[in-house]
Amino acid sequence: MQVHADRVSVTGPHGTLLPPTSLTVAAGQLAVLHGEPGAGLTAFGLALAGRLKPATGTVTGAVTDGKLREVSAVVDAPGVSEPDGALSLGVVVGEELALAHRPSSKLDVRRWLAANDAGPFADTRFENLEPTLRTRLLTALAASREGVELLVLDTPDRHTSDVGSWSALAREHAERGLAVIVLSATTPISALPFPPARAGELEQPEPEQCAPLPEPEEDEGEQQ
Repeated sequence: MQVHADRVSVTGPHGTLLPPTSLTVAAGQLAVLHGEPGAGLTAFGLALAGRLKPATGTVTGAVTDGKLREVSAVVDAPGVSEPDGALSLGVVVGEELALAHRPSSKLDVRRWLAANDAGPFADTRFENLEPTLRTRLLTALAASREGVELLVLDTPDRHTSDVGSWSALAREHAERGLAVIVLSATTPISALPFPPARAGELEQPEPEQCAPLPEPEEDEGEQQ
């Protein structure tokens, strides 16, 4: 799959949230988009995932099956997919499993938490989870939804200054063949794992290729 945002801008009630920005990411690639903290980055992530119509520009996606909205997941977006901090981890996991149309009984939740090394935290308020665990579990739940090909991690750096924790996690999912975009706001650009794309710019560095590129198919002439 490949998603291409071409000169996408987003406006709000009081003006521009994000100036025209271009970005392309494909299966097996990891891109980081850096911008100012606020609603603009989240809005761009929602546009990339087919959940918000840009004020200007276009988002096109070459997906394996279904529409872009159906094959994408936005992880931990403030005010959108961010879980209620007062809920327990077990309740959040149950809701996410139900959203993915997967078994979500208390027993199913316990099994999922145990399989993801989080069993002891079932009754912990979500807002009290250690940031690395929070992001890991939410990303795993999103990536496990049937048909998901694109992950958008919304500003995991707002929870922690440990860049390595979320960048390694994002790279791990890209290595599995997903297209992964991380929105970054509070991390200094110099501390990011590779040169990021930047909000408000049209010319961007290439995403990091994490999964091996597919071998080119031989044409019939070469096979004979």
